[in-house]
Order: sequence, then C-alpha cells, then structure tokens
Amino acid sequence: MEQEYALLGIDGLPFSWPPNGFPAPQGPYYCGVGANSAYGRDIVESHYKACLYAGVKICGTNAEVMPSQWEYQVGICEGIEMGDHLWVSRFLLHRVCEDFGVLATLDPKPVKGNWNGSGCHTNVSTKQMREEGGLLHIEAAIEKLSKHHQEHIRVYDLHNGQDNMRRLTGMHETSSIHDFSAGVANRGASIRIPRQVGKDKKGYFEDRRPASNCDPYMVTAAIAETCLLESEEGE
Repeated sequence: MEQEYALLGIDGLPFSWPPNGFPAPQGPYYCGVGANSAYGRDIVESHYKACLYAGVKICGTNAEVMPSQWEYQVGICEGIEMGDHLWVSRFLLHRVCEDFGVLATLDPKPVKGNWNGSGCHTNVSTKQMREEGGLLHIEAAIEKLSKHHQEHIRVYDLHNGQDNMRRLTGMHETSSIHDFSAGVANRGASIRIPRQVGKDKKGYFEDRRPASNCDPYMVTAAIAETCLLESEEGE
C-alpha cells in the first residue's frame, strides 16, 4: 500500500507554504530535490528510520505532486498483515511529526483547488498473477472489481465514500468516483496495470481508488473478497 499524506504546521496550513499565498504550481515537486521543491525531508527520513527500527515493512518513500505532500510504501505483506504494518507506520508518522512540531494529515483532499489529493494506492498480486500468463488472471480480477465498484468505494475511505468524493474527480491523476476504468500505464484509471506488467504479461495491478485515510483492513478484505473468493454462482 502506498500511503500518501501532507505535512501541516500547527496552524493547520501546509508546512513551509508562504503564510499569505501559495507556492509555485505543481510540477517540480514530485520526486523533487532541493529546498525549493522538497519540504520536510528530514521528517520523512526520520519516520522511515523509525519504521525500520520497529520492524515495519516499509520499502520506499518519495516526495509527491503537491508541495509538502509525501508518500511511503509498505509491503510486501500477505493478507491481514498489511493492515498491521500500515497502521503501526501511521502511528509512528504522527509520533515523529510531534517531535518536529508539525502535523501529518491523511485528509484525501487537504487543500482545495488545483492541488493533488492524497490516496493509498493498493498493489495486488497472487501467485498466479506473477507466473507466466499471469495477465489473464489480472484481467479476470479487474473484471470482478468492475462489477462491485460502488461497494468498494463505500469502504475505501473512513466516511462511506464521502471523503473520496472530494478527491476522485477525474482530475489530478484520479478516476471519477462514479465510473470504473482500467488501463495499462493509466494514472487516471481506477485500476492501473503498470507498463512493465503489460509488457511482461504478468505481475500485479494497482487499485488507485483507496483514500489516504482508508482502513487498510477494510480495503484488503474487500479486494480479497471480490477477487479471490468464489461467489455463490461459483465464479
């Protein structure tokens, strides 16, 4: 799971943003370096080290599209273990931010307007998907997901889809909350098949719908139930 979040000052404004205005438009911040692009990297790296020390399966981090917005990745985990590790990583994030005198928000749309929201993209694979010809199993799972779009939306944020309504607008690298879509290397789709997976015909898929404040137990349970468990009709 890819946990996005934004750093805020204790005044509730985005960390290091101008006090009476806005920073330059989005563009140079994503995976950026330099004091004028990456705000709060010392906080991010302290959190990363705390997770490693605690045994959390954190495996990467990067600056995100909106300034003061960051992401870290947790995994590879199997089943309910994902929720355990992501939940502890969130606790450590808030605890580390406390030491720096800042706040971390998991609000899916922390700043209104032409700024990216925050998600918790969830990467999924089974043994069959990772083997030769696995793309067929990926496509079968996506077909099942397409039939349960609204059911998933209701459990993909903390407030039955209401938070994601502010984020999943079809803009800012999101799909519309009202429509289900899938595609190779399409960051504007509900489900993205990475370009390399499309080339190799095996691997994993990414569900881009979960919000940053999602319950990871609910998300992983919903995906497993839809994609892995047989229906009453014996799919």
